[in-house]
Amino acid sequence: MNLNGKKALIMGLANERSIAYGIAKALKGAGAELGFTYIDVVEKRMRPLAEEMDASLIAKCDVASDQDIAALAETVEHKWNNQVDILIHSLAYADREDLEKEFVFTSRKGFQTALDISAYSLVAVTKALLPALEATKGSVLAMSYYGAERVVPNYNVMGVAKAALESCVRYLAADGGARGIRVNAISAGPIRTLAASGVKDFRSILTKIEEKSPLRRNITTDEVGSTALFLSSEAARGITGQILYVDSGYSIMGL
Repeated sequence: MNLNGKKALIMGLANERSIAYGIAKALKGAGAELGFTYIDVVEKRMRPLAEEMDASLIAKCDVASDQDIAALAETVEHKWNNQVDILIHSLAYADREDLEKEFVFTSRKGFQTALDISAYSLVAVTKALLPALEATKGSVLAMSYYGAERVVPNYNVMGVAKAALESCVRYLAADGGARGIRVNAISAGPIRTLAASGVKDFRSILTKIEEKSPLRRNITTDEVGSTALFLSSEAARGITGQILYVDSGYSIMGL
């Protein structure tokens, strides 16, 4: 797949184990020019990786801040001539304490934080970059997880946030269609990432996938990257509003 001349903005790169890193490698390998956003806490880890992939845009963006999102849109306008062909939203956050207790004890603040960072940020960033995406008839891609539709132990409020994210994907796809913008999500199987480390007893989830999924193994960030490349390319030009599973088939299983 050829992405020469395409510009891809990737949000959520934290380290080499990030899903965003696997996606970035796949897009870079297909010829895309890359840009990355960061928050202060991960900058030292992500900047060398971004530079390694010859990123032409590296910008701070805390998606909880409307000012940061507006500043990102200005940076895109000036550095990339308001061109975004591909937007990768690989962001999620919930307070650790809300992942360590029963869901019924989720705090109001924790609920709001999880929904804001993990779901609403997709809406806010897409809105801010709408002119850049409309100009290219671009592709927006978010990262979800099976906990959005089934109860996964210890996933708690993050599952609710991912459910909201998937609904946002569908509504954004409906809005974006007339503008030529496609919006999809990948529901990836569990991977040992920085974000996953906040889920209590995460190792047992990985073990369950190995035991019960049709492929009898866990997935890799490279496999997610390959799917992201497909969805971001002309090969997927007829696909929008969809949640595509990359999970070794676990989501099809019953008991």
